[in-house]
Amino acid sequence: MSHTYVSNVIHCVFSTKDRKKQITPEFQKLLWPYIGGIARTNHMKPIAIGGMEDHCHLLLALPADMAVAKAVQLVKGGSSKWFREKHLRDFVWQKGYGAFSVSSSQLPKTIHYVQNQSSHHKKMDFCAEFILLLERHGIEYDPKYVFG
Repeated sequence: MSHTYVSNVIHCVFSTKDRKKQITPEFQKLLWPYIGGIARTNHMKPIAIGGMEDHCHLLLALPADMAVAKAVQLVKGGSSKWFREKHLRDFVWQKGYGAFSVSSSQLPKTIHYVQNQSSHHKKMDFCAEFILLLERHGIEYDPKYVFG
């Protein structure tokens, strides 16, 4: 076989530094498409992008030769630089992130989840949501380091 075939879909989640509510709905309309452009420019496929004032959810299909850490670095670095230059000088993403693999069978459900953050967050805040994602994916964590 001379070609490489990969299904590498990742649900990335990251918040603003100190979970500041800086991404207003007006800014979301600018930032989410910009993040999609960064992904496409770097050979990733943005499947769904959403979030709230203090965090972003990004569903990405990564190329075979790209590590998750590199994908997140490109998206966070490029978007925060643009956001600071064009909108908010003090905008910064948190240092870490969550990245969760998504199977093909869960793709429609995950797309719906990412695109409907505002209704989801009527029931649960970001911190509770992030802990739930870690637990659902079987990721061990120390609570004192999750939001530090």
